[in-house]
Amino acid sequence: MSETNTGASYASAGVDIEAGDRAVELMKEWVKKTQRPEVLGGLGGFAGLFDASALKKYERPLLASATDGVGTKVDIARQLGRYDTIGHDLVAMVMDDIVVCGAEPLFMTDYICVGKVHPERVAGIVKGIAEGCVLAGCALVGGETAEHPGLLGPDDFDVAGAGTGVVEHDNLLGPDRIRKGDAVIAMASSGLHSNGYSLVRHVLLERAGMDLEAHVEELGRTLGEELLEPTKIYSLDCLSLISTTEVHAFSHITGGGLAANLARVIPDGLHATVDRSTWTPDPIFDLVGTKGQVELLELEKTLNMGVGMMAIVPQESVEVALATLADRGVDSWVAGEIVDRGEHATGAELTGDYAS
Repeated sequence: MSETNTGASYASAGVDIEAGDRAVELMKEWVKKTQRPEVLGGLGGFAGLFDASALKKYERPLLASATDGVGTKVDIARQLGRYDTIGHDLVAMVMDDIVVCGAEPLFMTDYICVGKVHPERVAGIVKGIAEGCVLAGCALVGGETAEHPGLLGPDDFDVAGAGTGVVEHDNLLGPDRIRKGDAVIAMASSGLHSNGYSLVRHVLLERAGMDLEAHVEELGRTLGEELLEPTKIYSLDCLSLISTTEVHAFSHITGGGLAANLARVIPDGLHATVDRSTWTPDPIFDLVGTKGQVELLELEKTLNMGVGMMAIVPQESVEVALATLADRGVDSWVAGEIVDRGEHATGAELTGDYAS
């Protein structure tokens, strides 16, 4: 075969293997920071290894798994050229789903899909994922970076991840534990988190024509900084609650809003009422509602309205629960209660008006 062959190659098709290798080298130091003693091997193998003998201390260990992405929030990161926060969002979306049942997060894998591998950008995304894993107490045991030229533009990307946790069978949290009279404790969100960005982008960027880099007085910072605020990771906060007092259930407030997600853990025969007057949503929620003339119920079924996680606890646990969260720097309050299911109840509802 001629040495001057000008036939097609992987590189000419748009895939840069050398750039991918450099991205792996750049991310190694961040992945290393997430390691737990149960993790075997290092980055670069075909599979991540986790020593399951660590589960021998459980009588009946249940593995909990979840997978998720960050959605169209990645487009905000792309427009601003900032890639080191989106990983926090990914870890939160996965691991805060896992901790809801009382499970301890163990390990996570990620999938990063790009139009073109820019090693520093990919490493920045993985840096954020690794930092998020540290905050969640889990290890990042592996992942995949895929280059899709022709399907994605050179600056386009998406991220997804999957995680695993473990909980003792007898300690499993959920609807079976909830009782009439239990208190519903709300934990403040750090803003929009990672849901509803299709609506937010449509309202603020497309309809209102707002500039991501412009300072917004009511937000106290630029719109881009507000929209890229990382999703709060509650995993260790929830585990701390479980270890210090009795908890019956958690609800991670994501897509669908507060009432719909809370309803997922309410058993038949009971109903959760949440009083809006117990908190004031951050200004970003009012900004979206005002600029887009979005009705309140539409906002509430799309955005978290300032609550990222809810805990359902017996009344005698309320004081300790609030103190524990305060010690961990989590703003929390009693937002509602569990009552008998009414004739027209839907599992959970919001009542009253938000505090001004």
